[in-house]
Amino acid sequence: MSIVIVGGNECMVKRYKDICREYHCKTKVFAKLPSGFRSKIGAPDLVVLFTSTVSHCMVRCAVQEAHRKHAAIARSHTSSAEALKDILDRHVVPI
Repeated sequence: MSIVIVGGNECMVKRYKDICREYHCKTKVFAKLPSGFRSKIGAPDLVVLFTSTVSHCMVRCAVQEAHRKHAAIARSHTSSAEALKDILDRHVVPI
């Protein structure tokens, strides 16, 4: 399963990737808005939005791309490791 995480803390990027690796998921993390963001999202199975730490522009772009690619969207107001684990528990099928 591939996951795109939008938002979150820059210092937590490695931790987010480690958590997703534990769930056997490929992950891209965008803590800041990169140039060409729309094309860098790709075709994920799940888009995780940490809404408290992301701009409205990034949210709109990520949601539009998720709808275009028929990806599930999970939103969380907090960007903690536990919040990510809760989302993955709900959306990722255990192997």
